[in-house]
Amino acid sequence: MPIMPDRWIRRMATGHGMIEPFVENQRREGVISFGLSSYGYDARLADEFKVFTNVDNALVDPKKFAEDSFVTRRGPTCIIPPNSFALAHTVEYFRIPRDVLVICLGKSTYARCGLIVNVTPLEPEWEGQVTIEISNTTPLPARIYANEGICQFLFLQGAGAPEVSYADRRGKYMGQRGVALPRL
Repeated sequence: MPIMPDRWIRRMATGHGMIEPFVENQRREGVISFGLSSYGYDARLADEFKVFTNVDNALVDPKKFAEDSFVTRRGPTCIIPPNSFALAHTVEYFRIPRDVLVICLGKSTYARCGLIVNVTPLEPEWEGQVTIEISNTTPLPARIYANEGICQFLFLQGAGAPEVSYADRRGKYMGQRGVALPRL
């Protein structure tokens, strides 16, 4: 599975709508970098955040997810409490080709502050805005920034297309916009 370079990502984004909106050059002046890089794409965080809280003694259960386990915030920044996490989503909408698997890694700027990004792989023919979990592993509150880089997506092209793609399976997170909460 080769990792795909900048020229392939650019061609797929501009010619096939793989990433919208697409930022062709990496932007970094005064912001946490985002846009096209050598072997990946640094996505931006949107301005909608769901911050987990224990105000009502809620239990996080993926089979019976209760919306009172978090508070929703909108704005240019978000504070994640100590030892807590927030859900957010990318500004960008992705359309993954049938023969590609995408993995995500956190940005070093946030990692060096104790903030860990978790995203499951983007499967062949999945599309949508990506829901991102940002964990604050520190004993201090931490700030994250909307419309700035949050993670890097790496595009791995398979030796061939799979027999069954995410779209073929009618995956439950297909076409998501905004923060997608757990579904069964």
